[in-house]
Amino acid sequence: MQKPNIVVIMADQLAPQFTGAYGHPAAKTPHMDALAARGMRFDAAYCNSPLCAPSRAAFMSGQLISRIGAFDNASEFPASVPTFAHYLKGLGYRTCLSGKMHFVGPDQKHGFEDRVTTDIYPSDFAWTPNWNANEERIDKWYHNMQTVKESGVAVATFQTDYDDEVEFAARRWLIDRGRDRGAGDDVPFCMVASFIHPHDPYVAKHEFWDLYADDEIEMPGMTRAPDEQDPFARRVMDGIEASTVLLTDEEVRRARRAYLANVSYFDSKIGAIVKALKDIGELDDTIVIVTSDHGDMLGERGLWYKMTFFEHSARVPLIMAGPGVAHGAARNACSLVDLLPTFLEFAGGKECIPDGILDGRSLMPLARGETDLADEAIGEYCAEMTPSPVFMIRRGSLKYIHCDADPPQLFDLSTDPDEIENLAERPEWSVTARSLAEEVAARWDSETLRRQVLDSQRSRHVLNAAMEAGAGEAWDFNPHRDASSEYVRNHMDWTVAAARYRFPPPDVASRTE
Repeated sequence: MQKPNIVVIMADQLAPQFTGAYGHPAAKTPHMDALAARGMRFDAAYCNSPLCAPSRAAFMSGQLISRIGAFDNASEFPASVPTFAHYLKGLGYRTCLSGKMHFVGPDQKHGFEDRVTTDIYPSDFAWTPNWNANEERIDKWYHNMQTVKESGVAVATFQTDYDDEVEFAARRWLIDRGRDRGAGDDVPFCMVASFIHPHDPYVAKHEFWDLYADDEIEMPGMTRAPDEQDPFARRVMDGIEASTVLLTDEEVRRARRAYLANVSYFDSKIGAIVKALKDIGELDDTIVIVTSDHGDMLGERGLWYKMTFFEHSARVPLIMAGPGVAHGAARNACSLVDLLPTFLEFAGGKECIPDGILDGRSLMPLARGETDLADEAIGEYCAEMTPSPVFMIRRGSLKYIHCDADPPQLFDLSTDPDEIENLAERPEWSVTARSLAEEVAARWDSETLRRQVLDSQRSRHVLNAAMEAGAGEAWDFNPHRDASSEYVRNHMDWTVAAARYRFPPPDVASRTE
């Protein structure tokens, strides 16, 4: 049986609640909707850490961040940790990354054979938090409400420049695979096209902004004042300055309109990748996956961005379509660590995973439309605005959140999808809350993990100071390009070059016209 290609199209900070595929009444996401209409939509998919770099490390490795030490946006992703790119290469796949993956450290490929763009964010230790001063802002790079206040329209931003490059490079790599097919190379491929949108700043191109009108932009469903927040949410609110910088309704509406516009912009990138697969004749043999690294609160509960385990921050879209994938919706809880074993089952190599190395499970039973008893997602947060690790267990309809510094939280999402009532405080839920607290204590040694995070932060602060003083070389990925061998050059026969670049070849093109 032919191994299917695997193409992952990844957004940054995309909450599924703001897409048409997941029921938003105004969101215009026709390409995502089309994939969901012919594939499986996962309705309770979560990130494993609601922050960019740790979430992506968990996605790549199939392991929780506490296991691999990828705590925050400046934690090194160890080169010794196998990723799905390593496994798939061993199974005969050609692999490529186009776009963002927020790798921190000198290894900027982590198993990808090809990497065709640089990253959009730094790869060093500059963004290291400090739990010894967990309530202090890192003003050089940290979110604040100015990002919301400056929302609007622009011809171009650093983010649109980046995503347009990611699309171009991804399409060109896929077209090259079509050229390879024409030359007799039928090696399956795995490509990740990873975009920065709809991540803030909430600034959109005119053509996407104009898809929406102010009167169709819903305001946040529930907001809370600073003194109404739970302690962790209050720290996040203070950290992003949402507790001290007031926003007008117009500013909130403009940010949410720009966000929806950028969701549509990302959706256009899905369309471009799918079209490239059609153009090379590979769509029917390709599993296409759309997901994100985390969501965005976007004003819900008075919070913005991510960094909490509330639904808008921690849930992600997850849509799969392609050979062997049924059409439907899966209600079971799952998470990004589940994708690595799923990919390996797609590739026919699930037996190549050593026992006990992964924290995820294969989602193939759900993808095939079968019943699956597994209904769980696990989350960990070890970054800024907390003095101790934060843990989440989502099992069935219940979500339990624990931090040693804060009161526990328990929500029943089947009856309280907006997470308004903390059931951990209700006597009739005391047995369930106590059982989940005991599970947290058995699963994690929170104090030991806290010391590991602090030790890591101290080391990285020392190393970052040395790197800023000139020690070592920058780790930022610089894609190799040899212009002397591109297009037509004097050492080539231009007719040979023209035949290589033309796709489909002339005889095929004439038959399809």
